[in-house]
Amino acid sequence: QVQVTESGGDFVQAGGSLTLSCTVSGLTFNNYAMGWFRQAPGKEREGVACISWNSASFYADSVKGRFSISRDNSQSTLNLQMNNLNSEDTGIYFCVAYVEQGRYCSNSVPTPPSRKVRETWGEGTQVVVSS
Repeated sequence: QVQVTESGGDFVQAGGSLTLSCTVSGLTFNNYAMGWFRQAPGKEREGVACISWNSASFYADSVKGRFSISRDNSQSTLNLQMNNLNSEDTGIYFCVAYVEQGRYCSNSVPTPPSRKVRETWGEGTQVVVSS
């Protein structure tokens, strides 16, 4: 049984920083690309970042240069360092194991996971950026 748990969400002022963390169990972590997607109120899910098993990473244009994704395969953990936050970054952030993509991010632009594999992401962590 796959378990994905996100943490680190908070209220922050525009221009501030946050680090989100994710722990994963129930699958062989380094067999899969990992990532983050988010959902803002009233909007569709949006891919934020994807990191292959070898740490090659890809970002949505909206966060490029501000966010940094990293993984520790020995600890089965994933982080998202978010800098220079703005109100457009407000939303629930979800950590996902891209089981449908395998070890490598299959797209240069991260995408949300298929809803068919709901077990591969957690309940999310809330980020609110006040302007």
